[in-house]
Amino acid sequence: MAVQIGRKLAEGGCAEVFEWEEGKIVKLAKPNTNEWALQRELNHCRIAKSCGLPVPDVYGLVHWNGRPGIVFELVEGESLMTRFVDRAVSALHPEAAASGGNYDYLGAGITAKLLHQVHQQSGAGMPEQRENLVYDIRRTSYLSEHEHDAIIGYLERLPAKKQLCHGDPNPGNIMLRHDDAWLIDWNNASVGNPEADLAEYILMIRYAILPSHLPKELNAVLDAARESAIQRFIEEYESLSGIGYAEIEPWLPVIAARKLCADAISEEEKEFLIREARSIFHNTSHA
Repeated sequence: MAVQIGRKLAEGGCAEVFEWEEGKIVKLAKPNTNEWALQRELNHCRIAKSCGLPVPDVYGLVHWNGRPGIVFELVEGESLMTRFVDRAVSALHPEAAASGGNYDYLGAGITAKLLHQVHQQSGAGMPEQRENLVYDIRRTSYLSEHEHDAIIGYLERLPAKKQLCHGDPNPGNIMLRHDDAWLIDWNNASVGNPEADLAEYILMIRYAILPSHLPKELNAVLDAARESAIQRFIEEYESLSGIGYAEIEPWLPVIAARKLCADAISEEEKEFLIREARSIFHNTSHA
């Protein structure tokens, strides 16, 4: 008997997530994502799970109405993104604003601890981070071939490491269940430099544009929280690892260039990323 798909739970640039069987969800690919990409994500999830990381169980590939998908364990809870929206709405009230700007709306501390846990693993079996970065930088049309070559040459001069990295540590990919945090969406996972993950997070918090369906008033809350969240994230991660902003900053242009190939990022955000990527041409600290 065929499984009946349930209600839609979430949507990203490459997939939609629906209820499946009891205690499970299915992540169905959009037309821009093929079965090979899903098989890769499935393998990445299994490797991360085998490392003892907080990753949902993965049950295998399925097809529904001609669409490939992956069946996962349902993590009942809320994402950091959902929590940000809920608490930011509350912050719009005058009595909440009086509490000041120290509240960690974006879960930066949680994210830093979770990424540090990931970065302790070797990630054997994952793809090479630098190969993925070069591929993504080459395929963006927002930069010229000369700029591609310069940024890739710059990347090759950065010290190389061999640690497990998630690749997309945004608040929508961190689920909260009771007192535990879970990482989902391991499609971009690789073995390489943790500084790349940290740069990814910093750029996302600094430049992300909220979806248009959210209340416009939330933009003011996000703008007020951006740099304090980045500072909290860096301080927490540095206290755990010894890696601070001086080690992360050289990776910002590389990751900005890589992010330009993402379909889900708005044109407005890409304008910021283009400037960040091109900073290697006029910033002596990136030379």
